[in-house]
Amino acid sequence: MDVQEARKRLAFLERAEALKDTFRSGFTSGGRSEDTASHTWRLCLWVLVFEDQLAGLDMAKMLKMAVLHDLGEAVSGDIPATEQVGDKSADERADFIELLGDLPDPDAFLSLWDEYDGATSDEAKVIKGLDKLETILQHTQGKNPADFDYGFNLGYRREATAGHPLLKMLRAMVDEKTRGRMEAKVNKELR
Repeated sequence: MDVQEARKRLAFLERAEALKDTFRSGFTSGGRSEDTASHTWRLCLWVLVFEDQLAGLDMAKMLKMAVLHDLGEAVSGDIPATEQVGDKSADERADFIELLGDLPDPDAFLSLWDEYDGATSDEAKVIKGLDKLETILQHTQGKNPADFDYGFNLGYRREATAGHPLLKMLRAMVDEKTRGRMEAKVNKELR
């Protein structure tokens, strides 16, 4: 690798650092706003934790998709699920392309992002489902504001978690945790 190519890769990594300062609408269990980089890290961990249940799927591809799936948010930020209207894919894709800049082979990353976004492979479908489950689980763990709408979780992207037996099982478990948070909130309000 020559020095110029190495500089381009470093420049990309510097731009991607913005993901550490890109906040989501959820909160950590300690009450801090969750950042997108932390969400991405835990999505990767989901893949590793359930790898034995995903036989036949390409784990390296899934981890790459998990790392790349929200990277465009480093440019324009995250849009909370409750505020999303229409198809946000085109904007996210444009942001992702902008972030890639002049990497030597941006098409490899873009191809994986497109596969994830379109859910055109079994790997992409599972990552999409795990992504939604990670978000919902964080909502059940977060130190959320008093007006947090846990009910939203119960219908959130249900279709993304319905295709694989593991996703279905995990969805039922995460929904149970959501119902527990809803019940705890009602009991707190009644006191």
